Amino acid sequence: MHIMYEDLQVKRKVFESLPLEPDRAIVLITGARQTGKTTLVKEKYAGLPYFNLDAIELRDQLSAVSSFLWAKDVGSAVIDEIQKEPSLFEKIKFSFDEGKLNFSVLTGSSQLLLLKKVRETMAGRIRLFELFPFMLSEMVYPEGQKEIIITLEKLLQLQSVDDLFGTYPSVLFGEKWESLKSAEEWLIKWGGMPPITHIPDETDRINWLHDYSLTYLERDLMDLVRLSDLRPFRRFQTIAALRAANILQYTELSKDAGTSIETARRYLEYLNISYQNFILQPYYKNLTSSLVKTPKLFWLDNGLLRQSSGLGFNINTGQLYENYFASELMKYLRTIRSSAKLFYYRTRSGMEIDFILETQHGIVAIEAKNRSSVTSSDFSALRKLALAAKSLWVGGIVAYKGNKIQQFGDKLWAVPSCRLLS
Repeated sequence: MHIMYEDLQVKRKVFESLPLEPDRAIVLITGARQTGKTTLVKEKYAGLPYFNLDAIELRDQLSAVSSFLWAKDVGSAVIDEIQKEPSLFEKIKFSFDEGKLNFSVLTGSSQLLLLKKVRETMAGRIRLFELFPFMLSEMVYPEGQKEIIITLEKLLQLQSVDDLFGTYPSVLFGEKWESLKSAEEWLIKWGGMPPITHIPDETDRINWLHDYSLTYLERDLMDLVRLSDLRPFRRFQTIAALRAANILQYTELSKDAGTSIETARRYLEYLNISYQNFILQPYYKNLTSSLVKTPKLFWLDNGLLRQSSGLGFNINTGQLYENYFASELMKYLRTIRSSAKLFYYRTRSGMEIDFILETQHGIVAIEAKNRSSVTSSDFSALRKLALAAKSLWVGGIVAYKGNKIQQFGDKLWAVPSCRLLS
């Protein structure tokens, strides 16, 4: 089933928490290119002057404004792609500290340059928001609903998963279920980059993702680190993408990519700071036996993962499903700026659980299964962890692709992934 942007009531979750004038604040919105930062700020701050620093003329004009006259001549404004002219940070800081400027909105896609300047000049003054590719909860946003509070967010507040899923209907019917499943299937296959939802033809979508990858390499990466030769990095990116949802072994990664271990670490950091991937750390508390201490690697968008890895768009694997699920968890936690922490769990004896959510009440353990049914055996590792966690145990969930919420024991539930994430 093809989903078009016009068919979706898309509402960005971050929209709700952005401050408005007359709040005294400097707002920084960052994220990968094409995730909708400009669209968001133009809607949210329609009454403010807008300056896009992709235009070199605007950079020159704003650079010429004196720090003493910034509040008078520029004032409260939206400044898009501010990393293009880092000197403006100092002018905004000066005006803000002098009390002459109360509000500004800054956006940019270069996390490294932005956050470096923030640390140097704007520490303690800025409110940071990250904008990611569409999440499932945004794509199925109910019309007329004022805010999104999804099942996952409710779960973070509870002492027992029974208190939540015991109140939910076991199944969904008709259009509501079909829309949820279609949106999830779209994200697993194509990812959540907003522009791609406008494109009706599959070949054109693939071409867009290919062109985006080239633009990222040739524009953002060259600006970021000024690599003289992109070919080694391109090969590394492909090799790293093929290892998505797997334990990160720098020795193997560097060997297969033909780089040194230090270069592999540096290249992976470039991907991370430009919002292409993220690293998931292992859970740190030894609940059952000696733990693996190596992190896992994930991509933030399945469409870009398929493009970067060369896996293609017509396969469906457990690796792709796990990556989709991990990215949804990470994007949502970072969007709502939750204090909950995300890990995976694996012991040296081979026991593994895909995800651990550490909340203020304890831990929620989640297994992600790329199939439409579950059995009692799918809960084996969760039961072992429940016994070991004792009072820390909030509950265990097997997230899967079927349409039924089922209880499999005390604080143990099978939950459709599209319902958990919406």
